[in-house]
Amino acid sequence: MGTETMGRVLVTARIENMSDLHAVQLGVLTSDQVRFVEVADALVDTGASTLSLPTRMIALLGLNFLRTQRVRAATGSGQTQVYGTVRLTIQGRACPTDVLEVPDDCPVLIGQIPLEAMDWVVDLTGRQLIGNPAHGGELIYELY
Repeated sequence: MGTETMGRVLVTARIENMSDLHAVQLGVLTSDQVRFVEVADALVDTGASTLSLPTRMIALLGLNFLRTQRVRAATGSGQTQVYGTVRLTIQGRACPTDVLEVPDDCPVLIGQIPLEAMDWVVDLTGRQLIGNPAHGGELIYELY
């Protein structure tokens, strides 16, 4: 294994427009009208806070602009746009989350907040996500 892939964890992620899902509940849209993307190579990045999507995917999903947000990246500090909200599903577990915009040449990044919300832990040796061992691998929310 080369150093460029060592420790990289890629997952398949389904990302759905939450407003569309709500419209289905209201009977305004049918389930086949929900805008979504399926990403086979989303990069798990525990150094990132949340879900980041390239501009083209945000447009494809038809997400609404929420606000501008200060960010820090390996390239320095700056600002980006925040869009919302999506349902992120990985390996059968899902959570709602807002989206940070990244340039089109960046991969989809799955950050720590959605990972924790879905109770996933990164297994760097196996290069995969596993259910939190402290919870027996099962999705459990902690209330304390």
